[in-house]
Amino acid sequence: MANDAVSIIIVLALLATTGRVFLTIGISIVSGWLLGYLAIRSRAFESAYVSVSEVLESVPVISFFPVVLVFFVDRIGGYLGVELAVDFLVFTAVVWNIWMGIYQAFKTVPLPMLEVVENVRYGFFSKMRKLYIPFSIPRIAANLLPSFADAYFYITVSEVFSIGATSYHVFGIGSLIAEFTSEGLYTYVYYSLVALAVLVAGVVLGLRRFANWAAAKYGIDTPMELTRRGARGRWRALSRFYVATARPLRAVGDALRRPAVRAVPLRRVERAQLSERALDWALRAVGAALLALILYGAVTTIISVRAGTWRYLLSQTWPIVVGLAYDYARVVVITLVAFAFAVFIGYYLVTHRRAEAVLVPLIQAFSALPAPVYFPLLFLATSAALYRALGGLTNELYVLFLGFVSTFYYIFYAYWMGLKAMPQEVVELMDNLRMGFFTRLRKVLLPGTMPYIVTGLTSTIDSAWGGLMIGEYWPDIIGDRTLQVTHGIIKILDVATDEGNIALAAWASTLFGLVVVLFALLFTRHMLEVSRRKYVMEESLFAA
Repeated sequence: MANDAVSIIIVLALLATTGRVFLTIGISIVSGWLLGYLAIRSRAFESAYVSVSEVLESVPVISFFPVVLVFFVDRIGGYLGVELAVDFLVFTAVVWNIWMGIYQAFKTVPLPMLEVVENVRYGFFSKMRKLYIPFSIPRIAANLLPSFADAYFYITVSEVFSIGATSYHVFGIGSLIAEFTSEGLYTYVYYSLVALAVLVAGVVLGLRRFANWAAAKYGIDTPMELTRRGARGRWRALSRFYVATARPLRAVGDALRRPAVRAVPLRRVERAQLSERALDWALRAVGAALLALILYGAVTTIISVRAGTWRYLLSQTWPIVVGLAYDYARVVVITLVAFAFAVFIGYYLVTHRRAEAVLVPLIQAFSALPAPVYFPLLFLATSAALYRALGGLTNELYVLFLGFVSTFYYIFYAYWMGLKAMPQEVVELMDNLRMGFFTRLRKVLLPGTMPYIVTGLTSTIDSAWGGLMIGEYWPDIIGDRTLQVTHGIIKILDVATDEGNIALAAWASTLFGLVVVLFALLFTRHMLEVSRRKYVMEESLFAA
């Protein structure tokens, strides 16, 4: 194969893959706006939405293969079915943190803004166009970077996959790298990785410019250049936010200048309240119907399982619980390291623009490289020395590394974007009080970016399981060598799936899902409520 032809194929594969990624990101944003609005209007839908999103975000991409097989590959079939299957797998890699970011943005809209749109009697489309969508843009910008990285991280899993003895693939950089690897064309693999890194760096530069623009245009009185020119002052910048995105303040002024007879009729208020209650009850009815279907399916499945199988599954419950405890300990370590990385590196980059211009694309390029492609080479180069130095702990170190590189960018980009969207008055206050770094961190930076941190930590915790899925049981990683840990629920799932023990894999997945639902209800929703009530930095401007 001529080098020129290979270069053309690599470029076309990169374009095809990038098109899939941005298509699924666009679908995620539009659907996230609708679902986020429904979540803030209905408490019942909110509980279900947050819980389901948490569970599905925690499920590694490869766990969606049964859905892909049954619905897309089997029912639709042909190249279209495989293409839709791949798009669905990429969608599952990018959607969850975007949905949670939009939900978090809608949940933390400052109360004065909500009062404005309610007082001027905006309908659904006006509220979305003039308030909710503009306010969510900085959060979307913060989540575009990790979503883009996550899509490419799992692209080799998504664009080429095998179910049983049958292999499915579509044209893209992931399938091309897999083909080069299977044929032993490692030179072309390196070329593909370099081209991928160059493309990712270019996209990151564009996304970083978009993030700066989003913080400047849609953040409230941020220090970005777009919203502060000359000596126009903070209230001019604040009013320009409204004028550029919604013009609600002008509408309020017009409403105040109208005669008193134009006041909102009581009947109209009652109709609006009835409409809100009707929406809530409709969503409750839909949720109850879905819950009934789930319960029916669960009961049918339980009845169909033989008693002997249940005795076997119950005997395996304690090892599953122990493995879950080990994995949550790994997730805690990964999350703490990722949070420390975000807090220190993120602040340094925000305050040093030249370093930011260099390091952000590098971090993005590294996080987007598919770990299954480069990690075996890293394992080959370092395993001998590390096994001599650390012994059995080496496998744990490798698994923690894979978990870290699969998830650290969520909290990093969320915190980084939260700092960039911080109002200029707050920055000036810290400077005038001559606060040191740790004082700023404790009293301003962490509380002020709490809504971003909660979303970032949630995605970090939920996405760490994908890295554990890769590392806890990796047979034949180099030759006949296997990377594996002693205890872990993800290892149990991997081994059970590899051995065809579907009953054990389903039971472990069920217990895992129940724990994730509890985490969503007890941690994520509670922390979002706390951040909405106490840590919305933008409300400090209205209180000033």
